[in-house]
Amino acid sequence: MHSVSMQYLIVPGWQGSPERHWQSHWQRSLPNSARVEQKDWFVPQRRDWVAALSHCIEISQAPVILIAHSLGCATVAHWALQAEPELARRVAGALLIAPADVERPNCPEPLRNFAPLHRQALPFPALLVGSSNDPAATPERARQLAAAWGAISTILTNVGHINVKSGHERWEEGFTFLYQLQDQIERTSRYRA
Repeated sequence: MHSVSMQYLIVPGWQGSPERHWQSHWQRSLPNSARVEQKDWFVPQRRDWVAALSHCIEISQAPVILIAHSLGCATVAHWALQAEPELARRVAGALLIAPADVERPNCPEPLRNFAPLHRQALPFPALLVGSSNDPAATPERARQLAAAWGAISTILTNVGHINVKSGHERWEEGFTFLYQLQDQIERTSRYRA
């Protein structure tokens, strides 16, 4: 990674990201990285999860790149909608992996308080990566969310929910998307300068 001056903030989804999850591997691998810790990983409450994310961004000493998975993506979207502009400017960009569609008919009950999902552009560059066979969001739904959030989208073929269960432990290939996001952030910064 070439952005040592950035803080990488890992935003796990429902039930957290266990030791073997790629987010945990990335946290160990990326310089200046931290994780948003939630009080309750199993019965998530939108207000609490958004507040925990907000706190981590507030205390960061550097611009933040959010690396969210599943329900973490919904948390990022909810936070961005209500964040004060000054705080939102601390986020350089967001990598949104396998977003959970909390509006789907078969959505697990504990996640439903995250609905509805906001359809407002995020105030920072974002890249969304979905899967053609993710049980948490169809490829069409992932593309819709990306469009609503103003994110560039990529749909991978048959990679499931991009978690330990689908065989994504270290997920070194995923760093490619982080590099793409960082390039997008740099291009946006030059454009604004």
